[in-house]
Amino acid sequence: MANKLIVAPAPHVQTLRSTASIMRDVVIALMPALVVSTVVFGWSALCVTALSVVSCVAFEFLIQKYVVRGPLTLCNWSAVVTGVLLAFNLPASIPWWIVVIGAFVAIAIAKMTFGGLGKNPFNPALVGRVFLLIAYPVQMTSFPMPAAGNFDALSGATPLAAVKHGALPGVVEAQDLLLGNMPGSLGEVAALALLAGFVYLLWRKVITWHVPVTVLGTMAVFAFVVALCSGTTGAALWQFPVFHLLAGGAMLGSIFMATDYSTSPMTVRGGVIFAVGIGLITMCIRLWGAYPEGMSFAILIMNACVPLINKYVKPKRFGVK
Repeated sequence: MANKLIVAPAPHVQTLRSTASIMRDVVIALMPALVVSTVVFGWSALCVTALSVVSCVAFEFLIQKYVVRGPLTLCNWSAVVTGVLLAFNLPASIPWWIVVIGAFVAIAIAKMTFGGLGKNPFNPALVGRVFLLIAYPVQMTSFPMPAAGNFDALSGATPLAAVKHGALPGVVEAQDLLLGNMPGSLGEVAALALLAGFVYLLWRKVITWHVPVTVLGTMAVFAFVVALCSGTTGAALWQFPVFHLLAGGAMLGSIFMATDYSTSPMTVRGGVIFAVGIGLITMCIRLWGAYPEGMSFAILIMNACVPLINKYVKPKRFGVK
């Protein structure tokens, strides 16, 4: 009888789930938002997404084959996820060559420089997005108008940018924020579709609710307190936090980027601290920073704090009182 005992170092996988299956689930969860973005902005949304995915996959293949000269890991779908998430942080009208540059930064610099999947300290798609925002601010903040909707009060700006310049949050109806009928990046215009992806990921047990709910809850409480302290009353008092939850990259960042396995804490308690930091930094940048959106910067800042969080927030060793 053959010996079925296998001696091997940790980690010991106790599930049939693989990296590829998890990444495929993430891609599936992003598809409703991609459909809405295509309806809102037309075929250009699909073109940007396809180019971003192809560029990310191509750069990872070339680096692994000719620079690292190690085993190819394209089959794990991580480059596809990075490509989709990068595209969701871009306007539908962005020039093609900027998409390629962003893909190079995300894969070559933010991911492969550190050794590939699981070793990168920062979310690759967000690194690509922030680099492009700093290098090409005009192209990154020029958003096409949706096919339908009344945006005279916004003057073509995103809802967050309009509020940043003095417009009231009530300018945009909650229905438009939920259904995606407004200017913005591909992943900013479909809060309801992103929530559908969130439910799917919870059902598939790819992520837990702790980080997304804590990020959004922190943002809501912060916005409510600020509105209350500024003397806001009536319907505007609850419209302000609801607006900040549905507008911009709050949903995309909290659900799909803050929950990245390799760039978030390993424990639930650490994840809550991580999420609270993201929510606070996001609202501080939105309300008092130079940029109307702060989710990308907040996640990257808290990514840098993950090693400290993991060090000081960890479960006790077995047998230790």
